[in-house]
Amino acid sequence: MATELSTSFLCQGWIRPKHLSVRLYPVPSRRLIMMRQSNSGSEQKRPYTKKVFRRKSPKNVSFGPSVAEESDSENSNTDDIPTTNLETMSGKSVETNGAVNAAENKSSTNLETMASNSSLNADGGLVNSNVHIQDLIAMIRHAEKNVHLLNQARICALEDLEKILSEKKTLQGEINSLEMRLAETDARIRVASQERLHVELLEDQLEKLQAELSRRGGTLENVHDIIPNDDIIQSLSEEVNLLRTENISLKEDLKVLKAELTDMKGTGERVLLMEKERTYLESSVKELERKITVSQEDVSKLSTLKSECKSLWERVEHLQSLLDKAAKQADQATLVLQENQVLRNKIEGMEESLEEANVYKISSEKLEEYNVLMQQKIKHLDERLQRSDEEIHSYIQLYQESVNEFQDTLTILREESKKSKLAEPANDMPRKFWSHMLLMIDSWYFEKKIESENASLLREMIWKRDGRIRDAYMECKEKNERETIRTFLGLISSVDRPGLHVVHIAAEMAPVAKVGGLGDVLTGLSKALQQKGHLVEVILPKYDCMQYEHVEDLRGLEMMFESYFEGRMFKNKVWVGTVEGLPVYFIEPHHPGNFFWRGQLYGEHDDFRRFSYFSRAALELLLQLGKRPDIIHCHDWQTSFVAPLYWDIYAPKGLNSARICFTCHNFEYQGTAPASELALCGLDVSHLNRPDRMQDHSAHDRINPLKGAIVYSNIVTTVSPTYAQEVRTAEGGKGLHSTLNSHSKKFVGILNGIDTDTWNPATDIYLKVQYSANDLQGKSDNKEALRRQLGLSSADVWRPLVGCVTRLVPQKGVHLIRHAIYRTLELGGQFVLLGSSPVPHIQKEFEEIANHFQSHEHVRLLLKYDESLSHLIYAASDMLIIPSIFEPCGLTQMIAMKYGSVPVVRKTGGLNDSVFDIDDDSIPVHFRNGYTFFTADEQGFNSALDRAIYHYKNDSDSWQQLVQKNMNIDFSWDSSALQYEELYLKSVARAKAANRS
Repeated sequence: MATELSTSFLCQGWIRPKHLSVRLYPVPSRRLIMMRQSNSGSEQKRPYTKKVFRRKSPKNVSFGPSVAEESDSENSNTDDIPTTNLETMSGKSVETNGAVNAAENKSSTNLETMASNSSLNADGGLVNSNVHIQDLIAMIRHAEKNVHLLNQARICALEDLEKILSEKKTLQGEINSLEMRLAETDARIRVASQERLHVELLEDQLEKLQAELSRRGGTLENVHDIIPNDDIIQSLSEEVNLLRTENISLKEDLKVLKAELTDMKGTGERVLLMEKERTYLESSVKELERKITVSQEDVSKLSTLKSECKSLWERVEHLQSLLDKAAKQADQATLVLQENQVLRNKIEGMEESLEEANVYKISSEKLEEYNVLMQQKIKHLDERLQRSDEEIHSYIQLYQESVNEFQDTLTILREESKKSKLAEPANDMPRKFWSHMLLMIDSWYFEKKIESENASLLREMIWKRDGRIRDAYMECKEKNERETIRTFLGLISSVDRPGLHVVHIAAEMAPVAKVGGLGDVLTGLSKALQQKGHLVEVILPKYDCMQYEHVEDLRGLEMMFESYFEGRMFKNKVWVGTVEGLPVYFIEPHHPGNFFWRGQLYGEHDDFRRFSYFSRAALELLLQLGKRPDIIHCHDWQTSFVAPLYWDIYAPKGLNSARICFTCHNFEYQGTAPASELALCGLDVSHLNRPDRMQDHSAHDRINPLKGAIVYSNIVTTVSPTYAQEVRTAEGGKGLHSTLNSHSKKFVGILNGIDTDTWNPATDIYLKVQYSANDLQGKSDNKEALRRQLGLSSADVWRPLVGCVTRLVPQKGVHLIRHAIYRTLELGGQFVLLGSSPVPHIQKEFEEIANHFQSHEHVRLLLKYDESLSHLIYAASDMLIIPSIFEPCGLTQMIAMKYGSVPVVRKTGGLNDSVFDIDDDSIPVHFRNGYTFFTADEQGFNSALDRAIYHYKNDSDSWQQLVQKNMNIDFSWDSSALQYEELYLKSVARAKAANRS
């Protein structure tokens, strides 16, 4: 038993073997372990803190606890450590620790002495060196001894660890056997208890029999034959008592064993601690080996530096002697120059006097000759005067003739100017006027009221913004439609096309039908192209859930057109209207499936059927209207069917003037479906279900619409340059990387812009106070207004407000958004989230968080879509977080900077192309505009958010300069639209060249 107890205490760490010179300590507190982990794993940058590099002692080597560990362990574990343990732990380890620490201190002192006595000048030469090679060698030897001691300690620790593990296994086996014995004893007790109960029942029956016999006068002779005697009963009782006592002893043994098992668990924790200490020892050994290597390199460098120093001193002495000689020669040259200057002045005076004498001599001799020459010149001048009079007279006659001709020409030009003035572009009308005129002409043609050729000529006049169209419309306001058409047809004349005709076919358009960034991109790009003089039209489905209040002059055309689907023709009603000054055609299918009357844009089980129907109907509408666009621009997989439909079906029908441009806004969504579904819109499945066309990489019987658009389009774009590189990899391309690489010549990434008419704090109607970069007081006022509206605390005006406006989907880094709430509170800030999730479990999780912080004074979660509130959050926030796992472009960071909110983003996709870290020295200063991090974990996010809040709290002037700089950055569509314009023009030019050839 004593042996078992000693083994147990050895496993628990209370008794240390004599040969083990490394101290064993209690398990450190949880706070210390967390501090070590945060110190070793943090990647955050420390802004505005001057870094001081010192020589670090190898504190990871566990020869003795640090001050923090000792104090913490005393507070937490002193009461649990026996006195004998403390005495044992301070045994032989003192000698080893002292030797190692002394060697370490000596080597540290030698290094510091060498560093203080050595310095290099700017040219690399050694100015003063008192370092002795003998001291350096001694330091290396001490370091080698330290390494040897560390290796011995590590070997001993490993041996003890193996012993502890083996003893732990033995104790576990004993515990198992005792538990089995206890179970057997419990079974025997239950059996004995049942027998005792049986005996007691027999005794009761015996008493009843005796009472019955006494009542009847009978005897007990025959009764004793059928019941047990008293000896048997007594033996059974004794056996039961023995079993009870044995059971009690077993229970006590079991308690002892359980206590020992608890101690074993503590030993397991100590084993883990020893494993950590072993890791620290190994890292310390590697550090010492590295120092030895560096020291050896320093020794070799010292010898070379000494020789170089000697040669340099010799060169300096030689140069000094040459400099002295040159100085003497310069002094002599200066004296010679001064003497030469005096002589030169004398010579110049003599030359001047000589010239004066020669002049007087020559003048007297040539005076007579000069008089003769003058008389001859007078005669010659008289002759020239007569000839000039004659020439002047002729010039006067020519001038009179030219004046008459000029007056005639001026009269003609005035008449032509009056005629051409009517044909000049009329820029005094808004864009929506010309869009309305264009839709009116298309409705006349669609309803068979004008011919195709006349409709084309009138479209071109509208395209040029011909003033005659404007005047004719004003004159015909009170006339009926027939007279108006007659007046317009009288204006038709030959016109030159000023630009390109671009038709966008898409599933979204802001603000009438918007889910994500696609709607904003479509409207912003279309408006920018329209401002550059191009004719831009948009075709959308007519959803029942559209924001109809944003559509001006919405009306349905009388005529319908038919389109093919599912083997038959279906009718479609066309609605027209203007959105943001752009002409828009809305297609309403008369299909029994009610494709676009579902209460939402996406997310239906038959989305493939809905949008393949719409894609074919859109092309059919262009054919029926007789339009011949230069560019058909489709977006995302919902309208990717347009590309194969155009080339396989509609180009042979005559709709062959356009080049197809396809933009993928997110390769995460590809719309794959069974190959048989492709036949619904009239495409040939056997022709397209091939690996080089539309066959999906996941299965041979599935097709990928997104892949088909890449293959069949003339231009393929995505929404940022970095995302264009990411999707060409296996991870980012989601199975389409090989297709993109094979079509790389027509694939390009163009960074999106934002609509500065909508997103402008100086004109934003949703803000409480409008403001600009030159007057930031309005931003503070909006911050206060948001706090009052949401019930947040306004006690500290300068408390930073962190905002987040996003869809709560995994792509957006939901785990980091959740972490940001608590991290912001730890750093003394306020947090506001606006957004919702289509994923049920994410929505539920954030609803629980919102309920938890429902009455909190510094946190508010608004799980909904609210356009006006999003504007106010952008204006009120000091920082806006975008911790996306991947982000094709992202408009949030651009909007945030436009409103003076500094972005905190992860470096991916368009975020990497638009946000550059303040502390990144590799980026020019004027480009740095936010805070970034790379790894999508909490430590990476903290590194950016902590620096941003530190900057805000500690340097308000620099922060205000950053805000003003960000608000002045041009994120408009001008630059991006110019790149699209160049792509369009090049593609159209190639098509024309191919047609000519």
